[in-house]
Amino acid sequence: MTLLEINGLSVAYPGRKGDFIAVDKADVTIEPGQIVGIVGESGAGKSTIGNAIMGLLEPPGEISTGSITLKGQRIDALDADAMRGLRGRDISIIMQDPLTALNPLYTVEQQLVETIQFHASLSESQARQKAVELLDAVGIPDPGVRIKHYPHQFSGGMRQRVVIALALSTEPGLIIADEPTTALDVSIQAQILDLIKDLVRERGVGVMLITHDMGVIAETTDHVVVMKDGVIVEQGPTPQVLGKPSHPYSRNLIASVPRADVRVHRFANLQSDGPAGSALPKIDVATHWLGQVGRHNEDQTDVPVIEARDLTVKFQTVRSFLPSRRQYMTAANQVSFAIKPGEVFGIVGESGSGKSTVAKVIAGLLEPSGGSVLLDGRDLSAPRDEADAQAQRRAIQMVFQDPYSSLNPRMRVRDIVAEPIELHNLASSREEADSIVADLLGLVGLPKEAGLRYPHAFSGGQRQRISIARALATRPRFLICDEPTSALDVSIQAQVLNLLKDLQETLDLTMLFISHDLPVMRQMCDRIGVMYQGTMVECEDTETLFQNPQHEHTQTLMRLMPKLDMLSTEGVEAAA
Repeated sequence: MTLLEINGLSVAYPGRKGDFIAVDKADVTIEPGQIVGIVGESGAGKSTIGNAIMGLLEPPGEISTGSITLKGQRIDALDADAMRGLRGRDISIIMQDPLTALNPLYTVEQQLVETIQFHASLSESQARQKAVELLDAVGIPDPGVRIKHYPHQFSGGMRQRVVIALALSTEPGLIIADEPTTALDVSIQAQILDLIKDLVRERGVGVMLITHDMGVIAETTDHVVVMKDGVIVEQGPTPQVLGKPSHPYSRNLIASVPRADVRVHRFANLQSDGPAGSALPKIDVATHWLGQVGRHNEDQTDVPVIEARDLTVKFQTVRSFLPSRRQYMTAANQVSFAIKPGEVFGIVGESGSGKSTVAKVIAGLLEPSGGSVLLDGRDLSAPRDEADAQAQRRAIQMVFQDPYSSLNPRMRVRDIVAEPIELHNLASSREEADSIVADLLGLVGLPKEAGLRYPHAFSGGQRQRISIARALATRPRFLICDEPTSALDVSIQAQVLNLLKDLQETLDLTMLFISHDLPVMRQMCDRIGVMYQGTMVECEDTETLFQNPQHEHTQTLMRLMPKLDMLSTEGVEAAA
């Protein structure tokens, strides 16, 4: 019997100007023991389908046409009480963010036991025993002890395992996994995907895997559905859709995926945000206001723009008045590297490896416990005076991971971008500052009218463009990009990466690029340092590192990368 059958499903959100159709006549089928992937950009309707199946559509959203059938029973017309009994027992969901899926005020034991007892007639001790068995099944070490812990006491990957244990606690026939690995490192992602595949193989459950990550789709699914603007534009067996896509949107989406096997000059652009796929407008760096960005003295090309010497950072984990009882965690351990003028240097590693800690020390956001950072050969910890300290801060700027939280929601974009210009007295009047802001917005592919709007009026990719414009507003010598595209769809990621490539080439920027995404690193970096448990274990030219990694941890990261062999190379070869 077919596990899940969706026929002609349409989801509408009524409004004053008519209905907004979030999903339009979708047909999807999932068999027992099958993993079906739904892929597309944000707003494509992927999660809306999952919410419709679970009966969790946000008002005023409603199913306007079509049907949803689970094991032969139509469920789209069930009342709230019937759906409440169905959820968890027959259908479970793995949310994207385990921190929001778990209650921070309750232990893992309390949350698992409550869920198990709600759906099964078990005593508290029996439910607890089953909860411990579930944690063991999903790979939580020492489950009898860890079950007493709160969510914040687990790492991101372990929290996601707890969420999977919750989803399995009632032995459902269908699991909806909504972006289950988006924020995870490559090693943790591989573990979670292997766990999902084991569950399908051992328990015969069906899985709807919602994601924008083509690597996850290629590694995990049997069948793939491609969505755009609420419409299914293509579906079929995974090798067929990814290897020989028939729809132009599918081809462009696949061409936007950063490749680990070949380096390209530019990514394909789906034109969903920002400029229409072209490079930046040409500027004369000799006369342009931004001409000083990244420019270096030709006589000093042998002096690194940034040099870290034996950089060490320790955080105190146990506080005490007695020094002998204090305990410390070493986040960075004698890290050394140098970044040449005009170079893009990458740092890659798992969460907790120390890569962002190093970036924050360079940016002046953290004090090192030992070692030093040099800018153009001068120690950043010893400015001559306040003016020198201001010049240092102006010379180093940072683009953060999350564009949603890095912009002040109460400020207009004009004021956000103009703030560093006015702080450092880089404009003689408000009119000149406004002109510079308009110029910067144009440079990152936004109209000058964008300056009159607030951050909430923009998409994630557009917000990241605003963050880049703000970072350039001080005319920095050195730009730090800390996971600048990890929160973005693959197509928007491609646009932002194209923008950073263009800026680096046009303005001769020196950059530090931090990521756990190895294919992105190959496309963006000239050299890469690999960090593991606070130590830089390998540092090499990008192509050499990918073709011949030396350290065991680097080899492990390379091996765990999602395999993209089946992806079509149409559009990639032309750009290479």
